[in-house]
Amino acid sequence: MLPEAEAPEPDIRRVLIYRLGSLGDTVVALPCLHLIARRFPNAERVLLTGYPVTAKAPAAAAVLGVSELVHRYMSYTVGTRNVSELLQVAWKIRRFAPEVVVYLMPIRPYKSVLRDRIFLRLVGVERIVGLPEQRMQKRRLDAATGLYEAEAVRLAQTIRELGVAGVDKLDNWDLRLSQGERQAATAALGKLASRPLIVCGPGTKMQAKDWGKQNWRELLGRLHARYPQHGLALIGASEDSEASEFAAERWGGAKVNLCGQLTPRETAAALAGAQAFLGPDSGPMHLAASVGVHCAIAFSAHGLPGVWFPVGEMHQIVYHRTECHGCGLEICIDREQQCMREITVDEMEQAAIRVLENSAQNALVEVQ
Repeated sequence: MLPEAEAPEPDIRRVLIYRLGSLGDTVVALPCLHLIARRFPNAERVLLTGYPVTAKAPAAAAVLGVSELVHRYMSYTVGTRNVSELLQVAWKIRRFAPEVVVYLMPIRPYKSVLRDRIFLRLVGVERIVGLPEQRMQKRRLDAATGLYEAEAVRLAQTIRELGVAGVDKLDNWDLRLSQGERQAATAALGKLASRPLIVCGPGTKMQAKDWGKQNWRELLGRLHARYPQHGLALIGASEDSEASEFAAERWGGAKVNLCGQLTPRETAAALAGAQAFLGPDSGPMHLAASVGVHCAIAFSAHGLPGVWFPVGEMHQIVYHRTECHGCGLEICIDREQQCMREITVDEMEQAAIRVLENSAQNALVEVQ
């Protein structure tokens, strides 16, 4: 029997979930979305979210798709001051008449949280779950590890009154991929679907997180020399295709460039069979972790260490804690991407080898 705090509320029919962001932001909210679905099994669950800001940032609908964790979407321009658009959003919420609003927003100034609460009250919402207190608007540091609380863990804590999200259990990261999505991934991989596979997504929408296509080319060349039997799949947006081709120039074996060829969910299906994912801090990294693939990541110090690391064990994160770490810059000019320049190909090669060797050992254990 479930504890009372986690018992389903079958009489709730309309739930609005407020979560902004694109690929990575949506993936790290998956355990919370599963919890909400368990708690309100008979409710129509609507996600209030923002329009993607770039072509490289897939909308939440493209990530959640047919999972039925969310049934439909309300979108608006993030940061808008357009009175007409704000009134439209207010009208849509009031018309939907949610019995519960689940607040899954990133850390923001507390005055913004108060403004959101006032707005939701004005449109008729009585029950709001997850509105953080002011003391919860800071990242918690684990002094023993030097890492800050992961965003997925923080989100789960904000809605703890609904139950335990179980961030540490892979089942709670399930995207509920369809058979069609899995078949599309298998078809796209072709002969690589039956080979040990390395997936690399070198692209990023932020200049501050870019490790450089020359570095990726050198790394992939070294890994092919060490693992000639492996196939290589390149993933990302269509805009990443040219840089990915350059990165794979020294990979002399079987490879396929899938940039722009698959939806985010089909990409997750393609990742599911991989032995390793290589890339920067990115949405595809979170997709890989959500399907249980271990990652070797050239991680920018743009964010605080730990907050956006992929959740799970066995990942290899190369993060240089420069003086400016946690800067939050999307474009780094003054220090010329110091944190990324300091990450060497040797470091990433060793990180990738550790991931691949661990994957091989796990596969051996499963076969035995």
